[in-house]
Amino acid sequence: MQKDHVTHVYIGLGGEGEYIGDGGLYRRSHNEDHWSSISSGLGPNPQVRALLVHPEDPSIIYAGTDRGPFRSDDRGEHWEGLSAPASDVWSMAFHPNNPDIIYAGYEPCSVYKTTDGGENWSKTDTSRVNYPHITTYMPPLAKRVIGIASDPSNPSDVYGAIEVGGLIGSSDEGESWEQLLDGPYVRNNTLDLHGVQVSANAPGTIFIITQIAMFRSRDKGKRWEHIQVEEMFPGGSYCRDLLVDPSDAKTIYLAAGAGGGGAPSGTQEAGALFRSSDTGETWDRVDIGDTPPRRMMQITIDKNSSDNVYCCDYEGRVYASVDGGGQWSKFGQVPGEMSRYLHVYPMVCG
Repeated sequence: MQKDHVTHVYIGLGGEGEYIGDGGLYRRSHNEDHWSSISSGLGPNPQVRALLVHPEDPSIIYAGTDRGPFRSDDRGEHWEGLSAPASDVWSMAFHPNNPDIIYAGYEPCSVYKTTDGGENWSKTDTSRVNYPHITTYMPPLAKRVIGIASDPSNPSDVYGAIEVGGLIGSSDEGESWEQLLDGPYVRNNTLDLHGVQVSANAPGTIFIITQIAMFRSRDKGKRWEHIQVEEMFPGGSYCRDLLVDPSDAKTIYLAAGAGGGGAPSGTQEAGALFRSSDTGETWDRVDIGDTPPRRMMQITIDKNSSDNVYCCDYEGRVYASVDGGGQWSKFGQVPGEMSRYLHVYPMVCG
């Protein structure tokens, strides 16, 4: 933990397709009693869909927007557009060992990479990526890269979660990519990925969340097993975010909600947070002191003060723990009226 470190929480809002509402980026610390807009400099009505806080200097923030990636050196007070394409960025990720190397995932599916902290970007090779046939009937949705993760034990291995499109992988630090999920599927909701993570405690093991379930591969994506999270929701679940604790590689969090599999009426949007303390072998529901009325969307942990854990639901209700996920309290709701198509996509802190 840095000396005199004050944790700031950042939340981005965004829509998609024709349903673009009032997006934006907000910030709040525990020393403040309200959320402040820090969208100035990101362009009019920015749709913020990816966020990163520099692991060594928390004043440096990267934002992925509908106008490409931006960088701030002062916690969001001022922003600079970067030289990558000024179109829809849906995910960003640091290299595990070198924060000057950053990946940016776009819609339609493409991945750009910088090795100098965002000054210069190059397009990586996705020409060999194909998609399982069952996912091709989803127009006008393009195949967006909604999550990126490297294997901390072998950073050459990088993975990209494709919404309605499976999982792509790279074995050369993101220079080239190929599809890792294919086969005779009969439904696309197991190929509608929403997140990917790799724990340093399990080298070569990939965790993915799809619309309705979580899966694990122990051999870099060759074979997969369904991870059962018992009694997640009656009738079905809808998984939205997955995060490995940066201070404890055995601990993994899952944000989810009812739905995705025909949940009973009245539970379609209820949200919950789940946690594993044994690298995904077993899971427990986390008591956050409340039952969010909407799907849990995001989880974040402060790398500089790992006792600070946060989660938020679809409509921007934020919950906080300052003891590593033991006790929780409400941290307030992000301003703005949410709708089905405008909601919290990224949340980070630092």
